[in-house]
Amino acid sequence: MSDESTETTDEAVGRGAPSRLGRVLLGVGLAAQASEDFRDMEDTIEYAESAGVPMPDVAAPFASGMMVVAGLGIALWRLPKIATGAAVAFLTVVTGTMHDFWNADEDDKSGERLAFFGNLAMLGGALVFLREAYKK
Repeated sequence: MSDESTETTDEAVGRGAPSRLGRVLLGVGLAAQASEDFRDMEDTIEYAESAGVPMPDVAAPFASGMMVVAGLGIALWRLPKIATGAAVAFLTVVTGTMHDFWNADEDDKSGERLAFFGNLAMLGGALVFLREAYKK
C-alpha cells in the first residue's frame, strides 16, 4: 500500500492532521480553562453556589478535575469515549445553567453571554470528537 492511499485512508477515518490538531487544541483548551478554576477555587465554589449548584464545595472541584482529565484525554486521545463523554456531559449541563445570560444582571450579562457561546463552541467540538470516538 502506498503512502498516498494510507494518508487518504487516515483522513477518511478522522485521523489526519486537522483532526489530530483539533483534538489537541480542544483538549488543551478544556484542561487549561478547568485548571484555572483551581487557582481560585473559593471563587469557583462561590460562583457555583450562586447558580444553585447543590454541594458546591464538592461539585466545583470535582467538575474542574473531571474537565482537566477529560481535556487531557481528548488531547492525547486516551479513553476517548470516556473523555469526550465527560466533556459533553459537563458542557451540556454547565452551559445553560451556569451561563444563563438571559437571567443575568445587566452588569454580568455580557460576560455570561461570552461564556455561554464559548462553551457552546467547545460543546460542538466535543460532540464531533465524541462521534469520532464511537467510529470503531
